Amino acid sequence: MPHSIRRWLLVAVVLSAAIYQYFFNQGHQNSVPPPTTPAQSNAVNVKEHTAAVAKIQQALREQNTEAKFWVTLSGKVIKLLKDDREGAMHQRFLIEIAPNTTLLIAHNIDLAKRVPVQQDTLVTLRGEYVWNDKGGVLHWTHHDPKNRIQGGWIDYQGLRYQ
Repeated sequence: MPHSIRRWLLVAVVLSAAIYQYFFNQGHQNSVPPPTTPAQSNAVNVKEHTAAVAKIQQALREQNTEAKFWVTLSGKVIKLLKDDREGAMHQRFLIEIAPNTTLLIAHNIDLAKRVPVQQDTLVTLRGEYVWNDKGGVLHWTHHDPKNRIQGGWIDYQGLRYQ
């Protein structure tokens, strides 16, 4: 094969690879979880935590099926659960936010890194609370890939997972 043809073939292969890489990254840049960052603060403001717990407990007492609001609070991990594999993958665990008050955490691990939580450890979280008859669920504990909302996070052992 003549040298000029080999050179054009090499240029075509490199150009094709560059075009493929560009379009592949364009379609997947928002689906890659951002790196974890150092937590801003591993402790939530006591007043903010108390207000969040009171609001959740009120929703539970009233069995308010419409309850849906953003909270920032802390809790002790009391049980690790199997991942929810239906639809987007979610890491699930239960935290105790007050005596006799637990909350299911559903952390989307398609959008954020898995949090290496362990039983009997503390976490601080921001997310959206949604009422259910078992105590409610906190989700949106991650960034919003479409930047429509601020999104949430989980602080654990000095790192922020979002």
